[in-house]
Amino acid sequence: MISIYPQWYTRKWVTVTLHVLFWILFFVSPYVYRIAVSQDSSFHQENDWGKLYTAIFLNNCAKLLLFYINANLLIPRLIYRRRIKQYFGWLVLYLCLQMVWDRLTYSMLLPGLHFKAWSYLVLDLPFFVFFVLVSTAYRVIADKITEQRQIKEKETENLKTELSFLRSQVSPHFMFNVLNNMVALARKKSDLLEPSLIKLSSLLRYMLYETDEDKVLLEKEVEYLKSYIELQSQRFGRHVLIQADFQPMTDGFFIEPMLLIPFVENAFKHGTGLVHEARIEVRLKIEDGRLDFCVRNRFNETMDWEKDKTSGIGLTNVKRRLNLLYLKRHTLEIDRENGWFSVSLKLNLH
Repeated sequence: MISIYPQWYTRKWVTVTLHVLFWILFFVSPYVYRIAVSQDSSFHQENDWGKLYTAIFLNNCAKLLLFYINANLLIPRLIYRRRIKQYFGWLVLYLCLQMVWDRLTYSMLLPGLHFKAWSYLVLDLPFFVFFVLVSTAYRVIADKITEQRQIKEKETENLKTELSFLRSQVSPHFMFNVLNNMVALARKKSDLLEPSLIKLSSLLRYMLYETDEDKVLLEKEVEYLKSYIELQSQRFGRHVLIQADFQPMTDGFFIEPMLLIPFVENAFKHGTGLVHEARIEVRLKIEDGRLDFCVRNRFNETMDWEKDKTSGIGLTNVKRRLNLLYLKRHTLEIDRENGWFSVSLKLNLH
């Protein structure tokens, strides 16, 4: 199954944990305030530190509120809508309200301190700007990550849909050719019709019950290829020399279903008929986790046939599927020379 796993930093519990840690560190770090206030001669450090910390705590609550109001309200509703003047207007209003809040809290808890608006502005403004910038960056980055995740999920869904469509194209195209083979045998009243039907039933079983999976064992795909080749051998008999060499496999590799059959199907489609000394070779082996698959067939160089509209659907689809599923993990070479049409696929199965 194709799925998207969120990065660790996008998980909800990670976000909540980071926020909690940040605010804990901020709330337990009032030393900046202590340095500033301790210089005031009217402040008695030994007796009034509890009230001071309470005042600092309430002041920090205003900063916490600023962070989330800016990130969750002002940025999405004003900045994203290009209402810049309104945005800065709300920031100035909040700064004024914060100064009023500071005046009230410090006056009630520490009446011995002389409140000077300019001093508090100088003290609060750097923190105010800092939290505005941090909350803005947090919101923009979070939205960017969400947007990228949604784009990736959309691409994944499109990929799954496209792969299903490509696979559904391969199966009817293949069945069309096989049924034509059955018709030819029936017209000849050949004794090979019954074993051919048995082989066809095994092919149908694989197509109906195995290809719904995203991956299948390579051994099953190879058995499918063998059944198809035997089916074609029964049809053509001695008219086509068929050589198939499949290396025994016990490593339990997986592969995309119906990925290899179009190459073999194409060889039988264009390597038979009016072809002198028709010959088809199929070879498959595994070396160090790398699949080496080769299909060769003779073709009539002097025959200039015109392909019908459905010709080549298999090869076109398999190329597309390889690019979608095994990008940078495969090499595909197709050559047409000296009376031979050859396909060589190397695929990294790890």
